Amino acid sequence: MSSKEKKSVTILTESQLSSRAFKDEAYEFYKELRKSQPLYPLSLGALGKGWLISRYDDAIHLLKYEKLKKNYENVFTAKEKRPALLKNEETLTKHMLNSDPPDHNRLRTLVQKAFTHRMILQLEDKIQHIADSLLDKVQPNKFMNLVDDYAFPLPIIVISEMLGIPLEDRQKFRVWSQAIIDFSDAPERLQENDHLLGEFVEYLESLVRKKRREPAGDLISALIQAESEGTQLSTEELYSMIMLLIVAGHETTVNLITNMTYALMCHGDQFEKLRQQPDLMNSAIEEALRFHSPVELTTIRWTAEPFILNGQEIKRKDVIIISLASANRDEKIFPNADIFDIERKNNRHIAFGHGNHFCLGAQLARLEAKIAISTLLRRCPNIQLKGEKKQMKWKGNFLMRALEELPISF
Repeated sequence: MSSKEKKSVTILTESQLSSRAFKDEAYEFYKELRKSQPLYPLSLGALGKGWLISRYDDAIHLLKYEKLKKNYENVFTAKEKRPALLKNEETLTKHMLNSDPPDHNRLRTLVQKAFTHRMILQLEDKIQHIADSLLDKVQPNKFMNLVDDYAFPLPIIVISEMLGIPLEDRQKFRVWSQAIIDFSDAPERLQENDHLLGEFVEYLESLVRKKRREPAGDLISALIQAESEGTQLSTEELYSMIMLLIVAGHETTVNLITNMTYALMCHGDQFEKLRQQPDLMNSAIEEALRFHSPVELTTIRWTAEPFILNGQEIKRKDVIIISLASANRDEKIFPNADIFDIERKNNRHIAFGHGNHFCLGAQLARLEAKIAISTLLRRCPNIQLKGEKKQMKWKGNFLMRALEELPISF
């Protein structure tokens, strides 16, 4: 999207937001929006009219604003309710990310015990073993695609073991996850995604049947127990929750590990500083979360009541989408916002969201990234980008900032 094109665009579409071209130039575009048009009009097909939010203060306000709802049933009447775009939509959308209080509190309470500080720390040795095992496989080759060989398998193995699902199915999860986070109302994409989500539902049905017969000490067994008690979890909520934990349990961390490694290799002075001062790792992770936020855009919020923001009327049923990536580069909050600085102080980024929907797995993602990056630097101190920076491609994806691949040698 060139400067000339930016001036002529009055409404952004879902397909533009999801394009590789947009990802390549998004930060410059966001910078213009923050200056002159902090509410940018969107056309989201069947979802209707929406607004893209780019400033940090607006993001903080709206992420916890009571007039915005995650469950569209709390906004639309039965007559206004849109038809499902996908056959399996109802089965996979009844999770806490699409819910409002009090349902959200009930659903979050069912799983938050597995993500307490104590429970996460107990996973440290296991995560370290996984990181070492993955590097053992590739180190003799002195080359790997960081995404496929390291950043993806590490968190998917961790969440699979927490949930109690077979590791051999992890490649299927990768395909299904992409179908879930790939927003598109293009007919051919809808048909393909619907087929993939149908496969996912069949898999979940089979998995739940097995867990009912042979419960274990895993998170899915605990959720099935809650579902069997009737008042805690419906069957649709059970399937939706398992889906969310599989997808959210690895997608963000894959991008955090990959984007952080990429940022370090693109900023040699910061990379060398981290090598020399490994105690800066926690600060470096926070800066990586801010600089290349793994989740670029939030999922949809619906306007339940009209309100005014920055002089613009937001009408009932309007969609609000917040650019976490833009908010995290807001110059009014972050001095030298476009500079990658692993010693940045007072780093108030919102890469994991804010308010009720703050990411439940944030602490786990941080620990996985800390172990993954520390182990990589210790065991492969001479890693280099294989190829030129301009050859690295961001995925065309609505929600995430994710590299297609990251080839490195060591």
